[in-house]
Amino acid sequence: MRRNFRFLSVIMLMLAVSYIPVTPAFAKHPLITDDTGTQGKGRTQLEITGEVGFDKEKDDSSGKEATTESRESEVRATMSYGLFENTDLVLSAPYQWKKTEVDSATVADVNGFADLSVEVKWQFFKKDGLSFAVKPGLTVPTGEKDKDLGTGRTGYTFFLIASKEKEPWELHANLGYKRNENDLGERKDIWHASLAGGWKIYEKIELVADIGVERNPDKETDTHPVFILGGVVYSVTENFDIDAGIKGGLNKAETDYAFLVGVTFRF
Repeated sequence: MRRNFRFLSVIMLMLAVSYIPVTPAFAKHPLITDDTGTQGKGRTQLEITGEVGFDKEKDDSSGKEATTESRESEVRATMSYGLFENTDLVLSAPYQWKKTEVDSATVADVNGFADLSVEVKWQFFKKDGLSFAVKPGLTVPTGEKDKDLGTGRTGYTFFLIASKEKEPWELHANLGYKRNENDLGERKDIWHASLAGGWKIYEKIELVADIGVERNPDKETDTHPVFILGGVVYSVTENFDIDAGIKGGLNKAETDYAFLVGVTFRF
């Protein structure tokens, strides 16, 4: 009950912010790679996003082939608020569903709130379309670790972000580190690298693409998940976007494929 109340409080705070016009930032959902753009002092952006992922694996290590199928879904609310012209406070609250079947028999079926995250993005350089930012953050253990919805401990992250914009193109790169404090026996030191681009083919339509790799938290393997993503963003108005994308795994460690959708409001 307390966890539900905290989540609802975050959503109420998001919706309570008064309307303030905002100039568009750089990249956006469905991209996973972040951009250096900030909202501007006193301005707010609210993203409501959804993702459904599917994965299928076959294992014959026991001498008998078994097929494991997994489906993971998530709805996430992310608020970015401009503390200063070049600095944002970012709050993110996810709700997840996870179901796993082995040879068509359900072995796990859980849902609930996952770990919250609190981040600060500081754009420290911008000139001639080139910009750099850093984004430190904390993950708060609000998800139930017994349901595989959280780590059970507070962790932290640090990302270096670079963006280059030259109409109609934009390019973004991320290098990141995650301290994966957990009670699950997973690796604690996780690195991340990704690259994304966008091409505005029309005043209101932008095609986007993303590729990246992240260290596998599973200590039993040295195969690290690699993804590729393609999508489109449609700007209905200056302050309202809708988007969709498809993400695919480039190796067995990554989810086979996932569908992403989202809406973005600016106040």
